[in-house]
Amino acid sequence: MTQSTEEVLSFDEAMEKYDPVLGFEVHVELNTRTKMFDAAPNVFGDEPNTNVTPVSLGLPGVLPVVNRVAVESAIKLGLALGCEIRPVSHFARKNYFYPDTPKNFQTSQYDEPIAENGSVDVELEDGTVFTVEIERAHMEEDAGKLTHMGGAAGRIQGADFSLVDYNRAGVPLIEIVTKPIVGAGSRAPELARVYVALIREIVKNLGISDARMERGNVRCDANVSLMPKGSATFGTRSETKNVNSLRAVERAVRFEIQRHAAVLDSGGTIVQETRHWHEDTRSTTSGRPKSDADDYRYFPEPDLVPVVTDHAWIERLRAELPEPPAERRKRLRADWGFSDEEFRDVVNAGVLDEIEQTVAAGAAPSAARKWWMGEIARLAKQREVEIAELGVTPAHVVELDGLIGAGRINDKLAKKVLAHVLEGEGSPGEIVEQRGLAVVSDDGVLTAAIDDAMAQMPDVVAKVQAGKVQAVGALIGPVMKATRGQADAGRVRELILQKLGVQG
Repeated sequence: MTQSTEEVLSFDEAMEKYDPVLGFEVHVELNTRTKMFDAAPNVFGDEPNTNVTPVSLGLPGVLPVVNRVAVESAIKLGLALGCEIRPVSHFARKNYFYPDTPKNFQTSQYDEPIAENGSVDVELEDGTVFTVEIERAHMEEDAGKLTHMGGAAGRIQGADFSLVDYNRAGVPLIEIVTKPIVGAGSRAPELARVYVALIREIVKNLGISDARMERGNVRCDANVSLMPKGSATFGTRSETKNVNSLRAVERAVRFEIQRHAAVLDSGGTIVQETRHWHEDTRSTTSGRPKSDADDYRYFPEPDLVPVVTDHAWIERLRAELPEPPAERRKRLRADWGFSDEEFRDVVNAGVLDEIEQTVAAGAAPSAARKWWMGEIARLAKQREVEIAELGVTPAHVVELDGLIGAGRINDKLAKKVLAHVLEGEGSPGEIVEQRGLAVVSDDGVLTAAIDDAMAQMPDVVAKVQAGKVQAVGALIGPVMKATRGQADAGRVRELILQKLGVQG
């Protein structure tokens, strides 16, 4: 476990004394077929160092070529963020040495990004709308991936050596940078989470990224600084790098607010630096001093021509944009008949896409909501993963709901089936067959179990016969136990009342 020795102030006390200033840099990996500047495959999960070309590896004499699909994806995202699209934008070299950057520079955009000056409306859990201004969205390439061997928690600190995989080097990225965000107050951690969730929703709807945070398709660098109450001067910021879950983004911002407050309260000064988030301790640790732009020695990329757009191209791409998130949500809420509170809960839980896909596959909206917001959400919380990472698909939910509707299983059995789905045992229908989890529908078996229960509880039988029909529940319990919960409780009740000649 990573140890943190940082002092923190309570969040409430921090909010009494300071106003947070936020800024987010969200990196979105595109799902293009090939990389940003060469023909190497853009595929996740292949054997290390197999999806590379001489261009990916930065070998002498190679020349890059811009991926047109990646440029169109950047334009679409810029439009969806309300940005202006530059008629001419340029690539630059961002110079720094790191083992996972084989060229010793990253090809990015600097002073002339493809999109700039946008904004998005972020709806918080209680319906409050907060406008986040976008400074820029620019194209660049991803770095490779280092795997640190030995030491604790797979981090570079204490590692014996590191392995480098260049499969990710050169994968197309769009980096979305916000302007400084002020005025969020105690809602700052929540705003961080909901903003990143909105960006993930936008890129998924556009179809330009798989947007799987656990794979690093969407990563957030969260900047935090504090101003004393009444001050208008921004404090020194820290940047927590590569946070890749919504829960972690919220927790990282909260922790950094508390850490900054403790340092300032003790008379100390904040170091402008990068920080690393540790989920095990829910804390950050120091990374490296944060470089300013001048330290990267940006200069124009001499091997790439400018990216030139025109009105017709931009308008064609604008026409291809999907329904905006706010309009989509309004339509879905009306189509599904959810109350404002029910729909807000769905959005906050991050299962809007899953419920939409489940309904599209044939389930009733109420049933889809029940499963995604109920048992599936419980299992995700139990395993401490995002719901989308759990492994349950809309097809599983539709099949499970169909088995209930057909009377083959009940809700209690469905939860058992779902647990086995997560263990990789197959589809719900296959699991019901393999494990014999179908509802007991043989009246002969049920009658035998009912006779045993009535023989053991004659006093309850007498109460039911005397007109206290509600007492029948005491007889249903033992029958359900005898059938391992696989009886239809409604049918059991019906048979008991028939036996006793009582109207229910």
